[in-house]
Amino acid sequence: MNVFKLFDLTGKVALITGGGRGLGKQIAEAFAEAGCDIIVCSRKIENCQETADMLKEKGIKTIAIACDVTSKVDIENAVNRAIAEFGKIDILVNNSGATWGASVEDMPEEAWDKVMNVNVKGTFMMSQKVGNHMIQNGSGKIINISSVAGIKAEPPEVLDAIGYSTSKAAIIHFTKDLARKWAQDGVYVNSIAPGFFPTKMTNALLDQKSDEIISRVPLKRIGDENMLKGIALYLASTASDFVTGQIIAVDGGATL
Repeated sequence: MNVFKLFDLTGKVALITGGGRGLGKQIAEAFAEAGCDIIVCSRKIENCQETADMLKEKGIKTIAIACDVTSKVDIENAVNRAIAEFGKIDILVNNSGATWGASVEDMPEEAWDKVMNVNVKGTFMMSQKVGNHMIQNGSGKIINISSVAGIKAEPPEVLDAIGYSTSKAAIIHFTKDLARKWAQDGVYVNSIAPGFFPTKMTNALLDQKSDEIISRVPLKRIGDENMLKGIALYLASTASDFVTGQIIAVDGGATL
């Protein structure tokens, strides 16, 4: 097979949570350029609609759906609508996320619950719903967005958000466990663990601590809007057909 064909997503359908902005939007753009139809969903429909409109202008078949990933009803409605309009879902990107900056001593219980519900429960429920569809079809690619914060413990002067770090560590094991369970069904499950990228979630932290953060990265920079696209496309495409249960850090070497 021609090497470029290995990365071709023509005829595929991807559902991307949190696809209205940041890393999710970048992944949606990459998939669209590879020929994929795109469903973007998140709690804020306005952001998703902007992304969908941008992709439509490029000739991509796409829709935006409002979906709170902590709501089973929202997930069922979103997935059912996606399948009704596109006929299938080949690729799922679990990108919706929440964080809360606070010391362990001061972390409110409700903040812990919010982060866990979005990052862990939401990933589980969306994977369960879409995964059942993929199992019926005998194939599928699931990409969970974790974080290097789930791989290594940062000092408080770099990142003080124990709920976020713990939730992302949970996603890492969830990815491995689910990959083991569903390999026999033709469903691949992998995770991308980004380092620091400029997003709405990280901008305030980067404004305050960018020098400290960059000093700890061997490549001496943070990520940009293109650095996740290649690995996301690889994990979504035929190119990764012998890869499952893997956690790939895209972090400039910060976890070395």
